[in-house]
Amino acid sequence: MHSHHLLLEEPIRMASILEPSKPNFFPAMSKIVGTLGPNSRSVDVISGCLNAGMSVARFDFSWGDTEFHQETLENLKVAIKSTKKLCAVMLDTVGPELQVVNKTEHPISLQADSLVVLTPDEDKDATPSLLPINFHGLSKAVKPGDTIFIGQYLFTGSETTSVWLEVTEVKGEDVVCLIKNSATLAGSLYTLHVSQIRIDLPTLTDKDKEVISTWGVRNNIDFLSLSYTRHAEDVRHAREYLSKLGDLSQTQIFAKIENVEGLNHFDEILQEADGIILSRGNLGIDLPPEKVFLFQKAAVYKCNMAGKPAVVTRVVDSMTDNLRPTRAEATDVANAILDGSDAILLGAETLRGLYPVETISIVGKICAEAEKVYNQDLYFKKTVKYVGEPMTHLESIASSAVRAAIKVKASVIICFTSSGRAARLIAKYRPTMPVISVVVPRLKTNQLRWTFTGAFEARQSLIVRGLFPLLADPRHPAESTGATNESILKVALDHGKAFGIVKPHDRVVVCQKVGDDAVVKIIELED
Repeated sequence: MHSHHLLLEEPIRMASILEPSKPNFFPAMSKIVGTLGPNSRSVDVISGCLNAGMSVARFDFSWGDTEFHQETLENLKVAIKSTKKLCAVMLDTVGPELQVVNKTEHPISLQADSLVVLTPDEDKDATPSLLPINFHGLSKAVKPGDTIFIGQYLFTGSETTSVWLEVTEVKGEDVVCLIKNSATLAGSLYTLHVSQIRIDLPTLTDKDKEVISTWGVRNNIDFLSLSYTRHAEDVRHAREYLSKLGDLSQTQIFAKIENVEGLNHFDEILQEADGIILSRGNLGIDLPPEKVFLFQKAAVYKCNMAGKPAVVTRVVDSMTDNLRPTRAEATDVANAILDGSDAILLGAETLRGLYPVETISIVGKICAEAEKVYNQDLYFKKTVKYVGEPMTHLESIASSAVRAAIKVKASVIICFTSSGRAARLIAKYRPTMPVISVVVPRLKTNQLRWTFTGAFEARQSLIVRGLFPLLADPRHPAESTGATNESILKVALDHGKAFGIVKPHDRVVVCQKVGDDAVVKIIELED
């Protein structure tokens, strides 16, 4: 893989594009987050998703009750056992999401140039001239001339199922709107999005807290995706809430940026959050279409420099109903990877789409192709320059390990870590080879019982580009004498050989702690 590293900046022989790609052990270095739902909750389908390359399963609480999601999660556990693939769990909050309440569940046909009233009276039935919504403050938040968008959950922007409205007048708590395009709202859930308006609702709602404290705690969630993050305070508030819930103090918080308010406070949010999800569905409504790419590139760059995972959503909408993505979508996925994204998040495509497994497989293939022409050299120099001097001890070890691995054309970097931080720092420099993070469990006691930590750290690396976790035997301490390290290293190398990642005569770069010192060494494997 490394000897013929092409770069887009260099002349490529056009015929070489058609040469079949060499199979790699890992489908791609980039990660794929799949949303599990009605079409992707059987053990068979989930196993297919894991084999195709899904490494994080997302549970979206905008719909479905906790029992439904619990059943899906139990199936996920069975699939993990049978496929022997690790998978992390992400809980996605509802947040201050405005919804049209359609109790009848009959499709509603809206005609262009006619009027429709949005009312907070949820007892009324939804009709083509009246839509009940779940928010009392809309009449105070909007004024005539404002734009409101109503669409199916995870709007695709496809105009037959979503509708644009223009506010014409506000009557008490009701808002009268002119319908701009004819559309039929079908299905049970439509989201309402008001462009560039501050919605006065908490980011972590009471309903969210209830789900986190019951379902989240019971299932030890690895990631909390915080919908509609608008301020750094939202992340701090969520972290404070999680810290009171036992093991969930280790859960990582990914801030979901989906409106202009989140965009304006992006830098502070990035400092507080463990990662960022660029929710392009909602953002595409809040931002002019021609500005979306600029936000994506700038946000991903900032995440890269901060060494925090960037996740991009809404990439292959058309695969919800089709077996192949459009050309624009395929290009879009590749560009997200060339921009530096860590992971691609699939929503409707796997949740209610007809081809969940095929979608994951195709997205993985596109990611792998983009990684092959990713300009690692340029990226490495940019990152080193951004970090500046003097570097911290860990930062300099991580960048040296990556530089060494590239210079000696190592097939893999092995990093021993207990908190996962060292491995994430190595991954931040985007090496061209996989980083196997051997997570060495730590023994903790609360005077009543002994517990091992390590599972969280291992699963949380499943959203970082290029990081592949391996849980070590707890009998091997991480930072001890040379002898135990050698035996752990042997386990890691045997693991690598069994999976075909390392072969005889390969070079491997190892990053580990010996006593108080961090050491980077290069090993050449014998036969």
